[in-house]
Amino acid sequence: MATPVYIRTKQSIYVPPSAEIRLKDVARVTGQKRYIPVIEQMVLHQVSEKDKNIVVIDSFMMIEQILEKFPEIEIELIGPNQCVVHVEKHQKQPSPLLISGIWVLLFIGAAMAIMNFHYDVSMQEVQQKLHFMLTGEEVEHPLWIQVPYSIGLGIGMILFFNHWFQKRFNEEPSPMEVEIFNYQEDLDHYVAIKENKVEKQDVDR
Repeated sequence: MATPVYIRTKQSIYVPPSAEIRLKDVARVTGQKRYIPVIEQMVLHQVSEKDKNIVVIDSFMMIEQILEKFPEIEIELIGPNQCVVHVEKHQKQPSPLLISGIWVLLFIGAAMAIMNFHYDVSMQEVQQKLHFMLTGEEVEHPLWIQVPYSIGLGIGMILFFNHWFQKRFNEEPSPMEVEIFNYQEDLDHYVAIKENKVEKQDVDR
């Protein structure tokens, strides 16, 4: 019995405009060695302006094209049934003024959120009572508690997001990266269903 050709479709890829999408770009191929070079070089789609910024390559398109050239081989699909191709158009570099403005807005917004939270939970009163419990004295601003607390809050945020500018402290992804990954995965899944031309043809029939 002949060894089948195994195809594992990628979740998503990024290509430049007017790119020629070959099977090796959207999937990993293994199996019978004499078929692999030809199968990998098969052109599945030519990106054009009408594709806009997303193209969905369905596994059914791959199977059709492979069987048209090699009707005698057996194909085994592994992984996703579609690959979402993101067409990356050339974008201008954002101006330093725009980046600075966004950074200032985010900084002010984060500072206001932290201050409002501390006001809601009466953090100053808690620190005053803590100072009284430890020293027996009443003061309005127990700085020996407030200053280390503020420094620790900043260090805690840095460690929580696992980044200091471009420096990463360890290989563990930050919560923000996890959320972005989950959002991108959900977006690709949605696009794979809504923009799949093969499924649209089935519905039209």
